Amino acid sequence: MTSLTDDEQHLDDVEQDLLTVLHLDYGYDYSKASAGWLRHKLHTRVVAEQLQTLKGLREKALHDQGCRERLLRSLTLDANTMFHEPGFFRAFRAKVVPLLRTYPFIRLWHVGCSTGEEVYSMAILLEEEGLYGRCRLYATDADETALAAARDGIFPLVSMREYTANYLQAGGSGVFSEYYTASYGNAIFRPSLKRNIVFAQHSLSTDGAFNEFQAIVCRGMLPSVSAFERERTWLLFGSSLVRLGFLCVGTADATARVGSGMEYSVFDPTHGILRRQR
Repeated sequence: MTSLTDDEQHLDDVEQDLLTVLHLDYGYDYSKASAGWLRHKLHTRVVAEQLQTLKGLREKALHDQGCRERLLRSLTLDANTMFHEPGFFRAFRAKVVPLLRTYPFIRLWHVGCSTGEEVYSMAILLEEEGLYGRCRLYATDADETALAAARDGIFPLVSMREYTANYLQAGGSGVFSEYYTASYGNAIFRPSLKRNIVFAQHSLSTDGAFNEFQAIVCRGMLPSVSAFERERTWLLFGSSLVRLGFLCVGTADATARVGSGMEYSVFDPTHGILRRQR
């Protein structure tokens, strides 16, 4: 096996400067994330900002708040969009929900929930499927500031057109606008959607298992952590998931893990849903 060079394992000074800007301005610390994943994301932003170099991105980020915010959003793994990747929610509704119905009480863990868009999306889905009343959703994140925003359940009204389109593509069976109230440029989601959600601070780096779940959702987050933390996270999921429970991690991570001979089978290869076998 070819070993990674020091340049591949570590970020250079310009890349580190960009992460420092985000840490100082917004409190997000990406210092332990995979260097390869970060480098790819940063170079993607160079192109998106119509720049030529990372140094150019650093200079623009230092002086342009809009650029800093766009950079931050590009590193949040698209978690801050309701019904992100609608096909996943459509598959969860069609394939996973019928099997969850067999449990008298259902616990779901949303890992790295950020500001809560994904967990509210799941609450709406379960409400429409008549399951929400016997569900408890645990939404965790290491960032308390993001959790505070998630608890509020208030999102920009301007985003509702995109979210509505996602909701319909995800198989939504109601009227999306009935789930929120518009007020002063914001969409305030119904308090009833929060009644079975527990928001709590939890770090994959340091904290352990805290419950047993029928489903765990951690889509797209694993590439952003170091190899050591990724392995620790897989062990944590293994000790947190019931036998025949569902693990939603995204296609690439699902394929890699099943190929390593662990205790999961591929339940939905298109959307990266695994099912624990033992």
